[in-house]
Amino acid sequence: MKNRIFGTVFCLAALVGFVFPPSTFAATPAKILIGEPATLSGKHAKAGEQSTNGVAAIVDWVNNSYGGVKLGGKKVPLEYIKYDCESKKEAVTSLLERLITVDKVNFTLAPYTSGLTLAGAPVAEKYGMVYLDHGGASNKIFKQGFKYIVQTIGPATNYHRGTLDLIKKTDPTAKKVALVYEDDEFARDVMDGAEAYAKKLGLDVVFKRTYPKGVTDLTPLLSAMNASKPDFVIGGGHFQDGQLLNRQLADLDINPKALSLIASATLPAFYEALTVNAEGVMGPSHWEYGVTFSAERAKKAGMAWIGPSQDEFVALFKKAAGKDILPDYHAAEAGASILALVMAIEKSDSLDSNTVRKALGDLTFMSFYGGWDIDDTGLQVGHSMVDVQWQDAKRVIVWPEDAKTGEFVYPMPTFAEKAKGVKAVPKK
Repeated sequence: MKNRIFGTVFCLAALVGFVFPPSTFAATPAKILIGEPATLSGKHAKAGEQSTNGVAAIVDWVNNSYGGVKLGGKKVPLEYIKYDCESKKEAVTSLLERLITVDKVNFTLAPYTSGLTLAGAPVAEKYGMVYLDHGGASNKIFKQGFKYIVQTIGPATNYHRGTLDLIKKTDPTAKKVALVYEDDEFARDVMDGAEAYAKKLGLDVVFKRTYPKGVTDLTPLLSAMNASKPDFVIGGGHFQDGQLLNRQLADLDINPKALSLIASATLPAFYEALTVNAEGVMGPSHWEYGVTFSAERAKKAGMAWIGPSQDEFVALFKKAAGKDILPDYHAAEAGASILALVMAIEKSDSLDSNTVRKALGDLTFMSFYGGWDIDDTGLQVGHSMVDVQWQDAKRVIVWPEDAKTGEFVYPMPTFAEKAKGVKAVPKK
């Protein structure tokens, strides 16, 4: 099977035979299996690489630092199995079936993106299997009545709220905003949420349009947008189209005072592809290196804490990736979903999906990723986002005030200035 790729196994003991539900075990199982139809290739491979390495990092921490999952009076290691869904919906469904029926996994992870997550949800529902959503932000997923899906990533409608707050606070005269998003379930949800919040803030939405998936030329759309003379632009969808949007703004010499792109601008590969043209570009993020979540902060907030620390996670991520690269939020949210599962298994002392799903619903905690809490539908309601900006080839947290690691550069340099090597550096 050409698209089958076995995940790295972090396991301290071998298991003979299959893993069965806990009710059939005479003793505590030798390991807990977690399976994912991951986006290791195709259009979402960049985010998929981040997320799978984030999961591997946390599995490593659970097994080798935490000592395993407390279950039945013993410590049981995790094993992570992943296959490549090639960013295709039909592969997600078939691979989930395989993971559940052949590999006999105890729990499943959704792949990256809302569309792929939604494609797999009915399969998890069919088998009554906990389905951990780390990369599907669309609110629509949680309006279908699914019982087993649990979200760690935050809902799409909240993505650009912080961005709008930041720009309004920085420049009260910037009233005109353009919305330019991919025609995708997730991106449309972000756009709808951004439009509603912009109007609530008294901003004027002067342009609102979507572009098709797989678009290769945004020139007509961006030219029409430019005619509306926006002060700033927010939009995007995923990595490839976000990169294209940024590049063609540069080609057309269209210079908004601020540009914020979802899902793409936070990836290290975004700057690698665009270099200086990415300077000053922003993006909403669920997590960034430098946030201040800690055991001490959790104690002050009256919340349970589970490790690792931020620096431990970064080191384990680099180990899993096999290269010196910082994790982004795709990695952090995927890893945090495993921490939630560990806490739910320990809380319920069970591997039964119904029992663990109930425990997940009762759970609130803080980790290096931040707060975690879900509502009755499985939607994440306990996690807050941050906004980052590329400054001198580094991602800097610029919002909210109590989390920022640097000052917001506004307006960002023009593309003509960037062509001359000007970086987005705060004025002294």
